[in-house]
Order: sequence, then C-alpha cells, then structure tokens
Amino acid sequence: MTQESLTAVQYGIGPIGSRIVNAAHRTGVEFVGAIDIDPEKVGEDLGEVAGVGEELGVEVTDDAADALATEPDVVFHSTVSSVEAAAPQLKEALEAGASVVSTTEELSYPWWSHPDVAQELDEAAQAHGGTVLGAGINPGFVMDAMPAALSTPMAQVDAVRVERVQNASERRKPLQEKVGAGVTEETFEEEIATEAGHVGSTESVAMLADALDFDLDEIEESIEPVIADERVETDYLTAEAGEVAGIKQVVHGYEDGEAVVELDLRMYVGADDPHDRVEFDGEPDVAVEVEGGYHGDVSTSAVVANVAPTVVDADPGLATMTSLPTSYSRQE
Repeated sequence: MTQESLTAVQYGIGPIGSRIVNAAHRTGVEFVGAIDIDPEKVGEDLGEVAGVGEELGVEVTDDAADALATEPDVVFHSTVSSVEAAAPQLKEALEAGASVVSTTEELSYPWWSHPDVAQELDEAAQAHGGTVLGAGINPGFVMDAMPAALSTPMAQVDAVRVERVQNASERRKPLQEKVGAGVTEETFEEEIATEAGHVGSTESVAMLADALDFDLDEIEESIEPVIADERVETDYLTAEAGEVAGIKQVVHGYEDGEAVVELDLRMYVGADDPHDRVEFDGEPDVAVEVEGGYHGDVSTSAVVANVAPTVVDADPGLATMTSLPTSYSRQE
C-alpha cells in the first residue's frame, strides 16, 4: 500500500503527534480522525492544532470511539511512554480494525520487560487482523534497528556498542526539563534522577540482542548527570556552569556474564559534538558514525510516517522494527 492511499487517525496531538501529522500529510496520508483530551484542542481542526498551515477538514475529538468509527487504515498513536498505560488505547484501535504505529517507547520491544502485555497486544492484533508497532528514532532505529542492519555484511559479531550524543538545546522544552537541565546536582539526585532516564533503552538492548541472536542473561542500566562547564542558555531555560546540563545513560546487555551490547546515550544542553556511532567487535571490526546525529523530534515523526505502509501490509500481530521489512523515506 502506498502512503497516498492510506487513511489515518492521529491519537494524541502534543509536540510529537503534531510533527507526525505534518510528516504524514506531506507524503499524502489522508487524515479522517483525531483524538486528544485537551479541551483547548477538542472541536478544532486537526490542521490548525498540528500547525500544518491549512485546515484538514478533521475535527479533534476526545471520544476515541467516534474517531475510530471512520475505520482508518492506520492509527498514529503518541500519548504515553508506558506500554501498560497505552495498552487500552492500542487495543481499542486494533478492535476498530486499524493497524497502529505508536511512539510508546516501551512498545518498541515489550517482550523483555512486559511479556504479559506483549502477549495481550499480539493476540489482539491477530484477532482483528491488524499490526501494532512501537516506532521512532530512539527506540526504534538509531540504537537498535540501524545497528542490526549495519551488521548484515559482517561474518561474526562478538559485541556491539552504540553511542548517541544529542544536543538537548535543540529539543522540545519537556525533554530539556526531563533530563534535569538547569537544576543543581543535589536537586537532580534528590528529585529527578529516577525520572530523568530515557525510556526505551532497555527495549533497544533487548531488540538489538534478539536481532543479533545474543541470548541475554540480564540488562543493567545506570544514569548520571552531565555537568555544564559553562553557561548554556536555550529557548526555554538556562544551565549555569556547575549545574546539570543533562544525562549520561548507559545500558549493558550481558550474555554468560559478558557485555555483548552497550548503549551509551548522552543528552544534554550545549553538547558540541552530536553524533550517532556504532562500533562492532567481530569479523571484521567496524565503526560507522553519523555526524550531527539524527534529530530526535524530526526523525521520530519521519520514522512513524515512513513505516506506515509497511505496517499496514504486514502480517497481523505485534511487530518490531527488526521484524519488519526495511522502510524508506517517502517523498511528496
């Protein structure tokens, strides 16, 4: 199925949902419904709410059943990070006969941390003939699907390390606040550390390990603050020298006590060398770097829009970005 023939409902019209609407609209997707609980958005035209620059003739509603009654081919879902919290919304979309592409980070590979929910969603998707996928740039591509694809020309992979450095100054306000930019190190440790981590890193490790046929014993994660060495001012906040600029989050996947997968994510305001880098130990040893890195918000919406035709055409069930055929950028 081509993008031009797809009909869609947007479920959640926050910063990422709005970007998804724009990205999908540019490739010819026809929106037939939109869902959001914000009373200031309900009753408004989707195009106006999402900043498309034109009306799309679709009224935003807080009644999911009403929007899903339009029988869309696909639902673009962007509401929460927790797969348990998202499950009722995802099931409702599947029961309406739609396939779903969601930015719920824990949905990217829920089999490791939430196997019961994964099984429920897989069964619901198969029962109603749809496919459900957790997608985005991270998780969903740069630290899992991309390194898996880059391993194709390798005769042997003994270990893989992925390093992602993001300049949070270029990201949305909620993300800058989430990583603790602008607070003291003491405040970070007391109030933010347990909430500051990027959701989905464990899922990325599990997905990548599965793709490379590693049999993991455990996954371990650590988070620590990155301290600003000079004053950094963004459109939303200021981090003084000595205050927290963001986070360094490292996740390891172990097989037989050896770290075979390592994800190193650094997301902080003022990062002067953003990049995405994959290093393989194996035959041969290989390193691949994307200078500048993929922009988190722009690329997440692009991934979601670009995979939609592949998801709609896929076999029913719970899919992952490494279980589906490769998708490509879809142009106007």
